[in-house]
Amino acid sequence: MKSMMLLLLAGGLMAATNAHADDADFLRSFQGSFAGNGTFKVSANSPTVNISCTFKSGATATSLSLDGECRGLILMTREISADLKATGGGYSGVYIGSRTGPAQLSGGRSGNALNLGIRWAKPVNGDRKAQLTVEKTSSDGMRLTVTDTDPKSGKTMVTSRIDLRRS
Repeated sequence: MKSMMLLLLAGGLMAATNAHADDADFLRSFQGSFAGNGTFKVSANSPTVNISCTFKSGATATSLSLDGECRGLILMTREISADLKATGGGYSGVYIGSRTGPAQLSGGRSGNALNLGIRWAKPVNGDRKAQLTVEKTSSDGMRLTVTDTDPKSGKTMVTSRIDLRRS
C-alpha cells in the first residue's frame, strides 16, 4: 500500500511537471515581433474601426508581455500592453491601453488560448468586466480578442479582434 501511494505521488508530480513544461513552451511560442490588422469599437454604441497593429512580445517559462501600437483612421494611435505571469494554476497581470486606465487580468489556459477576465479601472459598457482571449492560431500567428456584454441586448459582442503574424 505504501509503495502504491509513492507511485501515485510520483506520477502526480511528473504530470504536474509536464503540464508546467507545456505551459512554458506555449508561452515561449509567443516570443517575437508581430504585425496585423483587426477591428475595434470604443463602446457598444460606437462604429467599428479598422486598425493595423504591431507588437513585440517577450516570453519566459512563466510570463508573457505584449507591447504594441494600433492605428485606426488617420489620427488615432493607441499604445497597448499586457503583462502576464503564471500564478499556480492560472495567469494574472495588467492590461494597459483602455481609456479608463490599467485593467486587471486573470484566468487560465485552455488548449491554444489564454482566456482572461478583464476588470476595467472604470465601467465600460455598463460594468467593469470583459474577456480577453490570447490565442495561438499557428506557429507564426496569434489572435487577440476582447468580448464584452452589450448593455442593451445582454448578448456577448466582440469589441476588438486583432489577427497578428510574426514579422
